[in-house]
Amino acid sequence: MSWSTGLLGFAAGLLISVATAPVGVSGAVFLLPVQISVLGVPSPAVTPTNLLYNVVAGPGALLRHHRAGTLRGPLTRLLVLGTVPGVVVGAVIRVFAVPGPSVFRLLIAGLLLPLGGWLCLRTLRRASRTAPAREPSARAVTRLAMAVGVAGGIYGIGGGSLLGPILVGRGMPVAKVAPAALAATFVTSVVGAGTYALLSLSVTGDIAPYWSLGLACGLGGLCGGYLGARLQPRLPETVLRLLLGVLALGVGGLYAVQLLR
Repeated sequence: MSWSTGLLGFAAGLLISVATAPVGVSGAVFLLPVQISVLGVPSPAVTPTNLLYNVVAGPGALLRHHRAGTLRGPLTRLLVLGTVPGVVVGAVIRVFAVPGPSVFRLLIAGLLLPLGGWLCLRTLRRASRTAPAREPSARAVTRLAMAVGVAGGIYGIGGGSLLGPILVGRGMPVAKVAPAALAATFVTSVVGAGTYALLSLSVTGDIAPYWSLGLACGLGGLCGGYLGARLQPRLPETVLRLLLGVLALGVGGLYAVQLLR
């Protein structure tokens, strides 16, 4: 890895995580196309490299949330319990089954585009006319987390980009969802990156992460995540919901554009 590539990776991780950490999104879903198109990371090595980014970047935001006392609570445990087994299954599927990306992109675009638009509209109308939604049950949260873990293991995306919009759309406050989503993303990324590293010992091809680049991007995310988490308490709930809705629209639009290429 050249110095210019490392600096570019650091800057990308920093800028992305500052914008996404306040709503519980690690930013890996936006870093993925940067790694492929700009930094030249091949598939499937881009998936564990993205997971490595989450591992390095995660403690920045989590440290801030820990100091604020927002990591405690059952939601964090439910998300971790669901996503950890899911990411192992997803990694095995990615290495041995190699599912095509088109169906996944279609599903994500079909889910996040309407969800992001609905979140934005609902937030703008929320002041007096929209009744609060009922929060999902513990069983539903665990099942959702497991499905997101499988997707994260296959494609190396941060689970918060899916968990956040869905849980907030079901009535949970962003301040409650964001720390739990980031914690689940961090733990599952540790497990996922380790799974890929073990699988690389017995399978040929670009399966192991690009360590230097993943660390460079992750260090940027470490700094940006801390700054983003520090910004969160200073932002009103309406702004956080709108930001999450816009991010959901951005992710959905990104995958929709990739489908059309």
